Amino acid sequence: MSILRRKSFDDLMRHTQEKKLTKALGAFDITLMGLGIIIGTGIFVLTGIGAAKYAGPGLMLSFVLAAVTCTFVCLAYSELASFLPVSGSSYTYAYASLGEIFGWWVGWSLILEYSVGASAVAGGWSAYFVGILHACGIDLPKALTSVPAEGGIVNLPAVIIVLLATALLVIGVRESARINNILVYIKIGTIFIFLFLAAPHIDPINWTPFLPYGYHGVAAGTAVLFFAYLGFDALSTAAEETKNPKRDMPIGIISALFICTVLYIAVCAVMTGVVPYTMLNTAAPAAYVLEYIGLHLGSALVGTGALCGLSTVVLGMLFAQSRALYSMSRDGLIPMGFYKVHPKFHTPYIIQILVGCLVACITGFTPIQIVAETCSAGTIFAFLCSCVGILVLRRMYPDKPRGFRCPAVHIIAPLGFIFCAFVFFQLSWHTLALFSGWSILGLFIYLAYGNKHSIMNNDNNVS
Repeated sequence: MSILRRKSFDDLMRHTQEKKLTKALGAFDITLMGLGIIIGTGIFVLTGIGAAKYAGPGLMLSFVLAAVTCTFVCLAYSELASFLPVSGSSYTYAYASLGEIFGWWVGWSLILEYSVGASAVAGGWSAYFVGILHACGIDLPKALTSVPAEGGIVNLPAVIIVLLATALLVIGVRESARINNILVYIKIGTIFIFLFLAAPHIDPINWTPFLPYGYHGVAAGTAVLFFAYLGFDALSTAAEETKNPKRDMPIGIISALFICTVLYIAVCAVMTGVVPYTMLNTAAPAAYVLEYIGLHLGSALVGTGALCGLSTVVLGMLFAQSRALYSMSRDGLIPMGFYKVHPKFHTPYIIQILVGCLVACITGFTPIQIVAETCSAGTIFAFLCSCVGILVLRRMYPDKPRGFRCPAVHIIAPLGFIFCAFVFFQLSWHTLALFSGWSILGLFIYLAYGNKHSIMNNDNNVS
């Protein structure tokens, strides 16, 4: 069937020779990009909501379950990114292994994943920004800092940070990477300051009961927190702009997973140990914890670091979204008018600006809890397809060189699929319904436009 046509390895590798995008990133940049994308919302925003509404202190186990699942997935991604160092991440991998319709489905899910994800992060950024101003005696009107569902008109600070990040990404990937690296250093320092200030105030009684919502709560917490781990997919979208992707991508992905998991669990343990979990239902839990124990200056300091941290996540998600759409445009699945690179900055500026405007609109008017869980659905689906895709590509191209080979791939990949599927079905029914509706809409768009305008379809018709 034409909708199952696959893009060949040779066709994909030809994209790496176009040299339209600047190869400016090394292994260290990839690692810091991973820390920039992954360490942010999970620590500074969703930890409080996850503990209060889903798992209580058992949220630590939610992070462990998410980390185990991501270990399997990250090993698969490390091989895929070194084998196919092309912009597009899981969209490209699905197109090459499962066929065009699955490539489109994953790409369509990535639109949901990154657009909605960046919106949720920007909402968290706004909460910290408003909190810092409040600590300084400045109170912005609620009408300009809250979405309509929360009694406001528009979340203006969230809109502004998205537009600023978009402008930086249009200017260039090298410049964006430099800013990202600086902000990551500040963010890591802030996390250690938080741990140093808050850890002495831990009261073990706050960890009792450890599982107030039972093991189901731990699983549900994992499903929501999975949103925090989507950085692995975002990292692989940078393969085409990496100096030595066969070496640098695996190093960056694996290093980022290890560092992030340790920090996530440590921060979660301290937060739930200092403040009763029922009081953590806030979009700025780290600052709230220090405020709770009377460290107002520390709260302002951590809030400032959180702003830097969440800024890097917004940068990373907007970057990944534009690169995924860039690849889809190159393949003709969306209008090829978007497949344009700025002559001076060498960035896909048209797509970047469109993505920035879309995300700004979403974050300005949508509650954070809704968008975060919806984003998890798109992330997990992309992971599922990649776990299957690596097995198909091993069978299709057994002798092609790989910069990194996933160990025991016939065990790791199925385990990754099983774990991801388990987490996927822990999502709430309305989230699954929304994802299903989004997928059906995407199918109609593909059949009406993508299938007819696909470059591969046109090549086949010519031949």
